[in-house]
Amino acid sequence: MTAAHPDLATRPRHPVPTPPPGIRADRPDVSDGPDLWRIARDTQTLDVNSPYSYLLWCRDFAASSAVARDGDGRAVGFVTGYLRPDAPATLFIWQVGVDAAVRGKGIAGYLLDHLTERVAAEHALDVLETTISPGNTASERLFASYAERHGARVARKVLFAEEHFPGGAGHHDAEVLHRIGTPGEPLTT
Repeated sequence: MTAAHPDLATRPRHPVPTPPPGIRADRPDVSDGPDLWRIARDTQTLDVNSPYSYLLWCRDFAASSAVARDGDGRAVGFVTGYLRPDAPATLFIWQVGVDAAVRGKGIAGYLLDHLTERVAAEHALDVLETTISPGNTASERLFASYAERHGARVARKVLFAEEHFPGGAGHHDAEVLHRIGTPGEPLTT
């Protein structure tokens, strides 16, 4: 195992979000796939992938993903991610979703911190990446808050323009890359 980068996951500068009572973070498994698909669908903001893709995600990327469970063990939130093959010290966050019944209670921030701490315990981790469509202020706030807690800076640029998506401009919003890393270190893509 390589050592984690001390500034991204292990030394938050601000209080780490704590879950509401009865909520715990865990690794997803295949049985969570249907709940992740349902949560993603019900957000009405995430791009919903096929149910099959959530099953595969829970099987193949469980080590770089996290699920929030309620007291009955049911998935009520998730963060899916992966270590980029061409930049293995970069954790890319693909989706974050929280069940409507428990939204606004800090679960997404809690899961992000839990996941980066867990991944950093096993891999060098220097950068967190995600893409956010313009106007998704909840996601922008979530990742800006994460960066602030960890004393990291955020670099932004359009990764995929509208024209990159099927159907061209007007069919899908652009996806803006948010790279969160240590202050003073270059953030290149």
